[in-house]
Amino acid sequence: MNKKEWFYDWFNSKDYLEVYNHRDDLDALSLVNLICSRIKLENGKKVLDLACGTGRHSILFAKRGYLVTGVDLSELLLDQAKKRAMKENLDIVFIKSDLRKFDTDEKFDLIINVFTSFGYFKSDEENFSLFKNVYKFLNDDGYFVFDFFNKFHLLSNLIPITEEKVLDKLIIQKRFVRKGRVEKIIEITSDGNKRIFRESVKLYSKDEIIKKLQDLGFEIQNTFGDFEGNDFDIENSPRFIVFCKK
Repeated sequence: MNKKEWFYDWFNSKDYLEVYNHRDDLDALSLVNLICSRIKLENGKKVLDLACGTGRHSILFAKRGYLVTGVDLSELLLDQAKKRAMKENLDIVFIKSDLRKFDTDEKFDLIINVFTSFGYFKSDEENFSLFKNVYKFLNDDGYFVFDFFNKFHLLSNLIPITEEKVLDKLIIQKRFVRKGRVEKIIEITSDGNKRIFRESVKLYSKDEIIKKLQDLGFEIQNTFGDFEGNDFDIENSPRFIVFCKK
């Protein structure tokens, strides 16, 4: 495990929260509503949120009466998640771990990995180890919900550079594709100081993802193209969301 991997510094930076402050609770609510409308889970069932971030989805599931565990690598994001859960008086288990290293003897009825929390690692083996672990952590007849960007929509709509002011900060984001990955350089300038972060996510297509899931034994239940539950369209859908069953 390389300590210089981009997500260690970026996801543990307060700048990250400001760059992605547009990811509000309405997006999370739409996705959780979609999940709960298609997967009928009784109260008290166990939900595992892998790469839970600030806990938006974990909190919504806990409010519906599920027993929720959230896992993330970032101490900063987990601290935000714990504060939010405490404010809502919700009992959620939050665990700090690299997803490649996370292990548990506990079994879950639903596992989610959402908002493009995948493809960060250099090798396909490392990336798809997530699917293997999910299969192991699920109860028989348990469900896995996976949400990723639609590769072809992203390639057709990639904006090379954006610039915006957030409070006293100038944020410039440069995007490009290199060696099968979508790369982003984030330059943040405030008080004369410039901080540079990067993101790097492997581009996987719908077919590649489905094949990996099916090879492991998952049964594909539904696919969607957005959080509202519209059908997946390879050209126009911003997301690729798959519901599958063990």
